[in-house]
Amino acid sequence: MNTVLPSSFAFLESLPLILMVGLGIIAMIFVFVVFSFFNTWLKAMLSKAPVGFLNIIAMRLRGVPYGVVVDARITAVKAGVELTTDDLEAHYLAGGNLIPTVQAIIAAMKAGISLDWERACAIDLATKGSGKSVGEAVRTSVDPKVIDCPSQDSAKKSIDGVAKDGIQVKVKARVTVRTNLERFVGGAKEETIIARVGEGIVTTIGSADSYKVVLESPDSISKRVLERGLDVGTAFEILSIDIADIDVGANIGAALQEAQAEANKNMAQAQAEIRRAAAVATEQEMKARVEEMRAKVVEAEAEVPLAMAEAFRNGNLGIMDYYKMKNIESDTRMRDSIAEPEGESENPEGEQ
Repeated sequence: MNTVLPSSFAFLESLPLILMVGLGIIAMIFVFVVFSFFNTWLKAMLSKAPVGFLNIIAMRLRGVPYGVVVDARITAVKAGVELTTDDLEAHYLAGGNLIPTVQAIIAAMKAGISLDWERACAIDLATKGSGKSVGEAVRTSVDPKVIDCPSQDSAKKSIDGVAKDGIQVKVKARVTVRTNLERFVGGAKEETIIARVGEGIVTTIGSADSYKVVLESPDSISKRVLERGLDVGTAFEILSIDIADIDVGANIGAALQEAQAEANKNMAQAQAEIRRAAAVATEQEMKARVEEMRAKVVEAEAEVPLAMAEAFRNGNLGIMDYYKMKNIESDTRMRDSIAEPEGESENPEGEQ
């Protein structure tokens, strides 16, 4: 009992010191935190873009980089654009880029382009992950850009069309466009512009009576393509379409006619072969029928001796009648041999 009391008294004696040390540590942490917030708060105050101290602490607790929000507000206010921290914080939490969006609004305002904060945020979120930005959209609206048609990344090096005379014409065009901020969100991008311009060029070349007409006035292609209103539904406004290069290609019409003639020749040859095969088949059929008739004649001749024998047996034919018939046959053969020209085959039909 006596050993416990001294240690208890010692602890009680050291308790104030422990409390003082703990309070000192807490105070140091509080001062450090307050100083870090105070620095940001003071910077906003001196920039005449005040942000509430508690608002800064609340942003820190919500995980929002209050320093970026305050810097964005200072930038906007200095440029004459009034933005609240709630607007900036909401855009950050939505996944937007604060500083580029604010800079885009300032650039649009300086260029006299109407662009409010809501539309700027929508453009920034729409271009997220696409390699583009709201700053580029505003910059293109101020300073138009040129789109190559066909694209330099495309495997095709020119847009090819065929005039009515069958001659191919190769064209390279450059399209000058300006961003339409009102239609940027949800509007078609460069690929659609390139496709529509290519379609218009091919149609214009195809409607020309001769390739010479296209070569004489390349600007007619630009005029007719512009008249089609190709920028409808896109994020751009087409300012001009310029023909950068035009060249004559192959004679597609002649090649097609040659291919058609070759196909017609092959078809005619096939039909002739069909007729020749049919004629050969008919000839063989006729030969077979001739042989059949000869076989019938031979068969009939073979029945003659039988009939004569039957006539002898029945007494319808006498010996003298038989000799007379033989004499007639001999006389007939003799007359035939005399009448036949010398050297002519005995078989007038040339049969084997």
